[in-house]
Amino acid sequence: MRARNASHEQKRQAFYETVPAFWHDLFGEPYALYDVYSITEEEAAAIRTATDRIAAIYDKTAPLLRSLPDETLTELGIPAESIPYIKTKPLTQEGVIRRVDLVKTPDGWKHFEINADTPTFIYELFHVNGLAARHFGYKDPNAGSELVLQTAIRRAVRELWNSRQAPKVVFTAHSDHEEDWNTALYLGRTFGYLHETIPLDQLQLIEEEGLFTPDGKKIDILYRQTYPIEHLINDKSEDGTAIGIELLKLVKDEKLAVINPLSSFLLQSKAVQALIWGLHESNHAFFNETEHEWIRDHFLPTYLENEPFLKKGVKYVEKPAFGREGDTITVFGPDGQPLEANKLKTYDDSLKVYQQHQDLPAAAIQTPFGKETARLLIGSFVIGQKAEAFGIRAGSAITGNEACFLPAGIKPIKKGADQ
Repeated sequence: MRARNASHEQKRQAFYETVPAFWHDLFGEPYALYDVYSITEEEAAAIRTATDRIAAIYDKTAPLLRSLPDETLTELGIPAESIPYIKTKPLTQEGVIRRVDLVKTPDGWKHFEINADTPTFIYELFHVNGLAARHFGYKDPNAGSELVLQTAIRRAVRELWNSRQAPKVVFTAHSDHEEDWNTALYLGRTFGYLHETIPLDQLQLIEEEGLFTPDGKKIDILYRQTYPIEHLINDKSEDGTAIGIELLKLVKDEKLAVINPLSSFLLQSKAVQALIWGLHESNHAFFNETEHEWIRDHFLPTYLENEPFLKKGVKYVEKPAFGREGDTITVFGPDGQPLEANKLKTYDDSLKVYQQHQDLPAAAIQTPFGKETARLLIGSFVIGQKAEAFGIRAGSAITGNEACFLPAGIKPIKKGADQ
């Protein structure tokens, strides 16, 4: 067991204990670092520009996905059981809350993947980052984003509910998962209107009727913080009822609405990146000249096979189409031999995609164990169609569930300082 710096750890605990319902420690290990990574206004603007462009490419691709035959969607890794439910688009926008993962490179900001269905890292970036930045005397790069988040959730509820009577809104997550549950509580507080936050296992589904609270009230709108569709379709009750599929049926039959909408799942498969890259590489007219430029600038070459990288002798990464938190990711050398791999293999049976490898930048960070070198990955949120809060995960070469939250801040220019 590594020894902690007692003075630093005391300060870290004292600060984060002032943040309500926050998991600054996870599984007995430090999660939120007592430090701020300094960025410039120009870097913050560049992150948001890249995020806006990437989101625009996905938003243009989504209608194309809805038009594809079912068998083509299954070739992109989308589970066949989900297809009857995910082509309907209930909102004017493709999603309410989405997160793009970015890496800073010598050639600008590149895009690893998008979590369009059930993104995490919300409370940290929309709220806690600002507290930490100001605590250390920095400007919060995400100032104002929390209000945008609130407005987006409220707008989605209004758009999903067409009755004058107020809807029954429920936020849900697994209550035994500290991060998920407290994020759901935060989102409910941010929503601000009448709602309940109820553990997922206490919701009651009645086939062809609806989803109900423990006291029998019918739910109109469900915010499923972490109930991804690739898991939901396999969810069964103790008596064998396919309750996940039954829930999807309720949504299709307009007896329940969910946020993010089911249509967001179309963009969740990393194989969609291979589709986008293929259209770009062939200079397809589906994308205009500006969009091709955005793809070239911000997307990494991605394919459904590793052959293009072996031919070029290029280092690449194998990822599961629906993997999360670095799980089941392997880095391969130019000769196709594995170099690094995540120990978790939860998604071994998932369709694999192959993406050109890109090193994460390294930085010295302050941890409870002293100064350490970590690899930095940017999580940048898209609210509706626009980039909003972003922040840093500090971890290893393959960013996994053990990565830490590193607050980011913009150092104010002191009056009289050299410009």
